[in-house]
Amino acid sequence: MIYGIVGLRKTEMIPAIRRAAGGQPVREVLRFVRTNRRLSSMFFAYIVVSTFAFNYSVVLPKLADINWGSEDAFGWMLTVTGVGSIAGALVTAKFSRVSLRWLVTAVAVLGASNIAVAFSPNLWVAYLFCLPLGFGGAAMIASGNAISQQESPPDMRGRLLALTAVAFLGSTPIGGPITGLIADYVSLEWSMAYGGVLCFACVAVLAWKWR
Repeated sequence: MIYGIVGLRKTEMIPAIRRAAGGQPVREVLRFVRTNRRLSSMFFAYIVVSTFAFNYSVVLPKLADINWGSEDAFGWMLTVTGVGSIAGALVTAKFSRVSLRWLVTAVAVLGASNIAVAFSPNLWVAYLFCLPLGFGGAAMIASGNAISQQESPPDMRGRLLALTAVAFLGSTPIGGPITGLIADYVSLEWSMAYGGVLCFACVAVLAWKWR
């Protein structure tokens, strides 16, 4: 991070366009998202996936303990997921312009990995699928942020990034309790796998919308 800051070239920086005070900034950004097909699709995927498919950090400790008989395995699973996350972020960073297709691909990878980890027969298979789990999650987050910046005019970029953060972080109080209820009343495996199913439903909706 320090290297990146020091390496900034001031001669290539463009002064930001300042928005005039007043008006209705929140309504303006919501209206802009609604009228932009790429942004509305991105936010739809972001909200669905972040609400239901990013609760694996809650489920994995129980899966490791109850299904695979090792509480210590959770730490290793997070380590492997972290390696996948780094790979997903770096691959996304290689694109000069992130496409909606790449975002949908990341959602599909995340969904398939959620299901695969949930029903893994043993710990080593779960470790294997934790790699694409981290890859898909990081690629989706990076893609959403990139698309927000690509599609926004300079005077709206900050508001769009703030809306992206709210869409991702603000959904946790909704998805967490639902995941817990499924674990209690259906099964531990499905409390993780249902997020993967909804990822594929999200992919299907976006494919139909952009057909």
